[in-house]
Amino acid sequence: MDLLFLGTSAGVPTRQRNVSATALIEACGKGWYLIDCGEGTQHQVLRTPLSLSELRAIFITHVHADHCLGLPGLLASTGMSGRTRPLDIILPTALHPWLTLSLAVTHSHLPFEINLHAVETFTGWGNVNVQVQTVELSHRVPCHGYVFTESDPEPRLDVQRLDAEGIERGPLWGQLAHGQDVHYAGRWLRARDYLLKARPDRRIIVCGDNDHPALLADVAQGADVLVHEATFVQAAIDHIRANYGHSSAAAVAGFAEAVGVRNLVLTHFSARYQANPALSPSIEDVRSEAAALYHGQLILARDLQRYHFDRSGHLQPVAIERKTLTAVP
Repeated sequence: MDLLFLGTSAGVPTRQRNVSATALIEACGKGWYLIDCGEGTQHQVLRTPLSLSELRAIFITHVHADHCLGLPGLLASTGMSGRTRPLDIILPTALHPWLTLSLAVTHSHLPFEINLHAVETFTGWGNVNVQVQTVELSHRVPCHGYVFTESDPEPRLDVQRLDAEGIERGPLWGQLAHGQDVHYAGRWLRARDYLLKARPDRRIIVCGDNDHPALLADVAQGADVLVHEATFVQAAIDHIRANYGHSSAAAVAGFAEAVGVRNLVLTHFSARYQANPALSPSIEDVRSEAAALYHGQLILARDLQRYHFDRSGHLQPVAIERKTLTAVP
């Protein structure tokens, strides 16, 4: 899966960064998943190749406005794009009546069904290649992270096993190759038992706000990617003597190093950290603090930047076709 960041600022947008939203894009095809939907997310989507009709599911981490206020507008635009396929939305229970009321009072009549799932009782979501679980985090309000496990999108058939079991070649083989379980000779053949993966499953963790990275210890051990907020540097937290429910770059980096995360992506930066390294404080302060403790692939997320796995399993920035918004006369 590729990562494409739609918003990387904390609390309020800046000229360079919108508020929280992250897209995960399937390795094969155009399908994608949205984690958080701060205000203005739909405008960011317009600047990317992402299609709202190909959106598979939306996952909201918590109730704070910078993580969810863009949801009604994005759904309304999705409806106007011609989508008819149902859409699953996993979000805190407290947001269910708000979202329903927002759509109702604005007369946003969607041509597709939305299925609301409570994150508090969420037991998992998935399709053939992607499975999603949650992990509880620590913030000023209940908050969750989402653990995406992506299987090899292009496994090959275990022809040797099929021949050994006397399973005749034909359409049945094609169904198994496409991940479909089939009934044969009085028994069910499970597709996963007859597919050989070219690579191990990938685990990508996208977190909401969290002041206690150690809560991720069980799911982050050896993870391929951890996307985690680094709202402040440690000196800022020490100066104000409060973390407001957020982590420092040092806290996240030290944790990621300890559990062997292969790629650490920091995001959700306070607006105080300026883009110009000649000014202080700057985003380079965040990078320097994290790099002193973490020795894997370190990335500070940028809005509208896409990252792709290379052959060695490292995330690398790739160019995207950015759409330009033009005024209608």
